[in-house]
Amino acid sequence: MPSSSKQTKYIIVSGGVISGIGKGIIASSTGLLLKTLGLTVTSIKIDPYLNIDAGTLSPLDHGEVFVLDDGGEVDLDLGNYERYLNVTLTRDNNITTGKIYREVIDKERRGDYLGKTVQVVPHITNGIQDWVERVASVPTSENGRVPDVCIVELGGTVGDIESAPFIEAMRQFQFRVGHDNFCLIHVSLVPVVGAVGEQKTKPTQASVRDLRGLGLSPDILACRSAIPFEEGIREKLSMFCQVSPKQVFSVHDCESLYHVPILLRQQGMIDVLTERLKLDNLTYTAEMRSEGDTLWAQWREFARRRARDLDETTIAIVGKYTYLTDSYISVVKALEHAALNVNRKIKINWVEASDLEESSMHKDPLKYHEAWQHMCGADGILVPGGFGERGVEGKILAAKWAREHKIPYLGICLGMQVAVIEFARNICGITDAHSAEFRESCVNPAIIFMPEIDKTTMGGTMRLGSRPTKFQDTEFSRNSVMRKLYGNVDEVHERHRHRYEVNPEMVKELESNGLHFVGRDADTGERMEILELDNHPYFVAAQYHPEYLTRPLAPSPMFLGLLLAASGQLQGYLSGEDVSQDMDTKLKL
Repeated sequence: MPSSSKQTKYIIVSGGVISGIGKGIIASSTGLLLKTLGLTVTSIKIDPYLNIDAGTLSPLDHGEVFVLDDGGEVDLDLGNYERYLNVTLTRDNNITTGKIYREVIDKERRGDYLGKTVQVVPHITNGIQDWVERVASVPTSENGRVPDVCIVELGGTVGDIESAPFIEAMRQFQFRVGHDNFCLIHVSLVPVVGAVGEQKTKPTQASVRDLRGLGLSPDILACRSAIPFEEGIREKLSMFCQVSPKQVFSVHDCESLYHVPILLRQQGMIDVLTERLKLDNLTYTAEMRSEGDTLWAQWREFARRRARDLDETTIAIVGKYTYLTDSYISVVKALEHAALNVNRKIKINWVEASDLEESSMHKDPLKYHEAWQHMCGADGILVPGGFGERGVEGKILAAKWAREHKIPYLGICLGMQVAVIEFARNICGITDAHSAEFRESCVNPAIIFMPEIDKTTMGGTMRLGSRPTKFQDTEFSRNSVMRKLYGNVDEVHERHRHRYEVNPEMVKELESNGLHFVGRDADTGERMEILELDNHPYFVAAQYHPEYLTRPLAPSPMFLGLLLAASGQLQGYLSGEDVSQDMDTKLKL
């Protein structure tokens, strides 16, 4: 193992020119490459907004809110880190301006600063450095080893006012940890402009100049562009940005995001990091090197499948934030992972739930008919979570269509609740069944507010984080598809994010009509977690969010089942057939 006396290595990833340039993917890909050496890697995301966490942000404004095991509601980039690096992060791995200021102000109120004037420098900047150093030493991998490398993604763009304290903190941090333990990757844009498609380096030059003016000099340039470097571009960037040509990387558009680590490795990223951070001074066991080699072989096979011309399976995602697909990024990744592990290519039909409703037919008939066409033409239907009444009736119609036409269906959180409402209305005859979230005075609520939840405070008050779900000891549950997909275990741990639940008083009637709750919470047995419909190829739903635990090489069982059912392979898989029998390298199903 690497010696415990060794200082943790830090890789800072900053961004310039524009936001959303791909810092998270560069950071995740870099971490993956280090893992292929046998190193243990963790990561931190810095978000310069004043919110304490991402829990109260609109998905349409900031993308998906990702939930961690400890209940932390964090930026979607932490989902990328967990998926690429196969780590389990905590809420402390997401730093926000709000968290830092709250911590410093709490210390000031306690008198920790002994009457000193509390300022951005040194108190805020020291608080940032202390936080990074503390979190970097916390084990996040299954092996329990203290991380050898911590990757810190600095959100925002160099030059932003709100990012200034974090830039200054990292300027100081490079001296705290030492030159050989600090590496800065700057992600910038090399746009292609003009009729002839000429690449321009001036935006990157200006971005690096701004960064150097703030006291940080990049060790590596990761340059985003639509096309590979033209002749002379690497040398030009090297000359004007004061880095050697081998430290300038072309991160051009490629077949998929899973190819980015391969692209970086081909250009020598591992060699540059090894030289810059003196990684050769670390010692490894044969087991660690073998783990790294196996990981890289698996990853290359996964990326190869993504590029192959596989049979296509279409899934309709019926949601309410479909205008920004980042709102469902974990759902999309879970579908991709499941599809490639069963030798299929995923095609997603995005369906705005409100467009399925009858009112839409009168307001915009074209959207209405297109929405129904996209859903009816899919091999499977997925209804993800969401908040608010808009689009709920459309989601109920989607659940009804899947149930009546024997279309594979997966409901997540609200997707489970609408399936229960639809079944109560149309099978149990409770025509006024609804959710107390949308009809507080509902006489027959199929979905109720959880009694322990705070109704007045919004941030961090839901049922959050990893909770145990126990499969029921009934004949249907023991033989259920969901239990088989989970490996016939008695209990599973999945991540939750909800305020409402299935009404326990309605469960008996629902089950007597064929809607079985095969999984309930392990603590009380009164909270419905997994449902499965009798006499249906695949109609399942969960109160939790299975997409949060998907991994490229270990897809979520619920998503795996959906893809298997939608592609006609489910029964064969359950009977022991190898769904990837024509592949050169087997993935870890």
